[in-house]
Amino acid sequence: MVPASWAAEWQVPNEAGAIAHVLAQAADGDTLRLAPGIYNERITLDRPITLDGQGHATLQGDGQGSVVTVTGPGITVQGLTVKGSGSDHGTIDSGIQLTKTARAPVIRDNTVLGNLYGIDIHGARDALVTGNTIEGRQDRLMNMRGNGVYVWNAPGATVEGNDIRWGRDGIFVNSSKRNTFRGNLFRDLRFAVHYMYADNSEVSDNVSIGNHLGYAVMFSTRVKVMNNVSLNDRDHGVMLNYTNKGVISGNYVKSAKDKCTFLYNSHKNDFSGNWFQGCGIGIHFTAGSEGNRMVGNAFVGNRHQVKYVSTQWVEWSEEGRGNYWSDFAGFDVDGNGIADAPYRPNDSMDHVLWTQPAAKLLMGSPAVQLVRWSQSAFPALLPGGVIDSNPLMRPELPEAANRVEQDG
Repeated sequence: MVPASWAAEWQVPNEAGAIAHVLAQAADGDTLRLAPGIYNERITLDRPITLDGQGHATLQGDGQGSVVTVTGPGITVQGLTVKGSGSDHGTIDSGIQLTKTARAPVIRDNTVLGNLYGIDIHGARDALVTGNTIEGRQDRLMNMRGNGVYVWNAPGATVEGNDIRWGRDGIFVNSSKRNTFRGNLFRDLRFAVHYMYADNSEVSDNVSIGNHLGYAVMFSTRVKVMNNVSLNDRDHGVMLNYTNKGVISGNYVKSAKDKCTFLYNSHKNDFSGNWFQGCGIGIHFTAGSEGNRMVGNAFVGNRHQVKYVSTQWVEWSEEGRGNYWSDFAGFDVDGNGIADAPYRPNDSMDHVLWTQPAAKLLMGSPAVQLVRWSQSAFPALLPGGVIDSNPLMRPELPEAANRVEQDG
């Protein structure tokens, strides 16, 4: 570590090759401050240096490779506008690329525009990517674009407070661990956050608006998905696929056209204090998802509150406290905030409709209405599924809802 008193500041003029020229003279720990203007350079930073665009300098690549490549320890890149990467997915052409030999790089307050990938954390340990505006490409099919932030095998990476738009996925994580993704805004993407093989990590306090899918966690264990917002995402707000022992709490999911939450072969996850509103299905369990705790959640105005096909009853309350259901006309005679009768979100006709969609043609028939009346009068006729023995009479809006405007 170079003492601050020894570090020098270099004023870099807006001239051809000026950054490379000054870098060759600078010592470890020095700061390069760029004059206003456009610098047509691709640069590699291989030792402790701060590169500061001061909010008014632009690095313009030549359409080949990555514009800024960080390979050394203790490097900070800040206050730059970065454009003009190449278009090769094989080499992950990026606005800023952090390689596996980088250690604790800091990438902050940059504007990264129109590159194939925005920022690639490729094996760099303990990276901090914060306060950046990242806008991906719009000139090709969404699946052919790169990600805003790509994290691969980068333990300890923190990505927080960034505004990420367009491109493919906002943050794509693969084969990493101990990562934190906090306080980011995601818009006009495929997935806001896309997790693959990323254990012991946290996704918290983020906002996803109008993406195809909000938060997708796949093949991962002990992931915390907490206090996030999903608003008007097309398919799902939160999806768990082969994900176990996670904590999903305090999330506000509203108006996902398909499902607020979808679980596929995911077990022993803890759902509490979430708000699921205005979706086609509030929460859908499939492929043997078992052992998941569901307490203190609010299911508000979903077309189907729950889709859970089972021949056995699964209890969704604990120690006298369950969940809130907007379609449950329950009574609370003793005024303790808990309904006096259990709630069962699905009946045998739901099971028939899910397994035999053609049966929807019979929905208005007297026979179907008779079956549903019989089940309401004689609950023992129900086939199994979810039962909440202690439904809540009032919902509790999570703190995450305050991050987006409410319509009342």
